[in-house]
Amino acid sequence: MSSSAALLNTPPMPAEGVRLKPAFDAGRLLRELTSVREHTWEQQRVYTEDGVGAATEVDWRCLALRSPGGDGDRTDPGGPGPRDFADTVWLDRIPYVREVLDSIPAPLHAVRFMALGPDTVGIDHTDPKYGPRWGVARLHVPVTTNPDAVLVLDAVEHRWQPGEFWFGDFSRTHRVQNTGTEPRVHLVIDVLVTPGLAALFPQDWQAYFSDGEILFNRQECPQTPDERRRLATRFPVPATFHLWEADTPLSADQPQETATLAEDGEQMTLRLPGDRVFALVHLGDNEYRLAGWSEERTLQVFPDGPEPRVVLRTREGSRVHELTVTAERLAA
Repeated sequence: MSSSAALLNTPPMPAEGVRLKPAFDAGRLLRELTSVREHTWEQQRVYTEDGVGAATEVDWRCLALRSPGGDGDRTDPGGPGPRDFADTVWLDRIPYVREVLDSIPAPLHAVRFMALGPDTVGIDHTDPKYGPRWGVARLHVPVTTNPDAVLVLDAVEHRWQPGEFWFGDFSRTHRVQNTGTEPRVHLVIDVLVTPGLAALFPQDWQAYFSDGEILFNRQECPQTPDERRRLATRFPVPATFHLWEADTPLSADQPQETATLAEDGEQMTLRLPGDRVFALVHLGDNEYRLAGWSEERTLQVFPDGPEPRVVLRTREGSRVHELTVTAERLAA
């Protein structure tokens, strides 16, 4: 059977969104939300390959509980960059939310309280690659809402209620709107897709996670300083390799630029021209994903032999695209 035929026989995602297990204590969530609403939160911002970008034009405000480097002032969802995600100081003030997060069996990326103001309607948009096909999931726990607060996801209206736990495929077209008179606040949790996370989905989703087009992420595999240092290399990469939201295929025919892989403190980093730096997470066998992203793209180093090489990979579900490039070992 050809790979395209095999894909036709894989189970589709059963729905655009689904309620997960368990439910959480809505009263405790509301009390903790109240304790961190003493100041006006900042507008949500986007994150692109150029870093933190423009603020939203509607009344959509955020409080970062996890962000790149643990920066409590970040309102964007983050992504690949020089610092991995870490808890912010705000999380220390809300122990029940921390308990909720600790119950999720998957690596956490951005976690934010997101407040949609009254009489506010967002625009239709997609969040590229925020779906299980690319190893990323966005989860919601509503904290406050009203009957006129609606999430329109793939043309389906959702009115999720406080304390419920939801997954939505936000790679599909969606829009948030709150035509009521009170804010709608959700705890929004970005995670990497793992088998443990799949177990939180209902039984009728298990065939999808078993046989569908899912990218499951591996656990981080720590390295010793000596193991990291021996992998220091320089090699060419397509100039689009770091553009994680793009669908540009790996090809030696694309414009190339020189990348440097080297130890930086207790981690490996990928450095590109223009002072672009990406922290890396080791997955085993000298293969790394970009910190702040999934295994949707990785690089694997083969440092030994007469011709060291690096294998670049992009993934979507079960599909893997590779490009092998020759590397130059750097002096330790």
